[in-house]
Amino acid sequence: MVYRYYPRKVESVATRLDPAEWAALEQAHAARADDLTRGWRERAGTGRRHPVDDYLYTYYPYKPRQLRRWHPGANIVLTDAAATPRAEWKWYRSDGDGVRVDAQAFHLANERTIRFISRLLSGTFSRSAQFGCFGLHEWAMVYRADDTRHDVPLRLGQRGTDEVVDANPVRCSHFDAFRFFTPDAVPKNALVPTRENQPLLEQSGCLHAGMDVYKWATKLVPLVPGDLLLDCFELAREIRELDMRASPYDLTGWGYSPVAIETTDGKADYVRQQRGFAARGDVLRERVVAAVSVAPIN
Repeated sequence: MVYRYYPRKVESVATRLDPAEWAALEQAHAARADDLTRGWRERAGTGRRHPVDDYLYTYYPYKPRQLRRWHPGANIVLTDAAATPRAEWKWYRSDGDGVRVDAQAFHLANERTIRFISRLLSGTFSRSAQFGCFGLHEWAMVYRADDTRHDVPLRLGQRGTDEVVDANPVRCSHFDAFRFFTPDAVPKNALVPTRENQPLLEQSGCLHAGMDVYKWATKLVPLVPGDLLLDCFELAREIRELDMRASPYDLTGWGYSPVAIETTDGKADYVRQQRGFAARGDVLRERVVAAVSVAPIN
């Protein structure tokens, strides 16, 4: 497909939501966000860590309080909201007695970011997905290592982990995974991902690319509406579970059974789930691009 930046001269019609409508959406969003982030919030201040769930809050710098803040997206006027705190939020503007996202100002201030993300996501879902990596990126991160990245034992031990990497081709296309490979694992990768070639290598079969749809969506808030942001977060959380279940770590103590990608059955299970995540991720990529391609009304 050919990506086209938002059509500045195309007229759009704003949708107006009355107070009962937008208040209900706001409350439902906050309740859903609270449910999705409950584990992290309950662990806050306890010193307890979670090897799967914590990733969404430590690697991605978007906090639960931000996630629970509902945004309607572009060209939605929230009537009778001018006297609410929302009227003072960044990237919002008053519209008579209503309030709306100032999409025009956001586009003007963030045009370069919008272009990059839109092109990256559009390129990803237009490219053929690859399903032959089997999650070996996590194994390559501890290959011949003196210690592990997580305070969790290796399921097969260090020797067994190294043997899996030696016995399987490594085909990681994601720079932000590849950059954590151990020095001995780097030359084993079939590709050399870089930040510069990321838009050319990114493909939807990659679990980390699927999780990163959430990262890109957070950078486009408030143009990305709240329901879409939570859909991206939810997908990232589910993908992270597979990512770690297929990793070399023993997570049985946390209630996770392994996806043993060193076996034929484990590889098949991984690819089956990987295909489902790729399809869901592509739907979200298209929705994110569409959300920022709406022509803002002056």
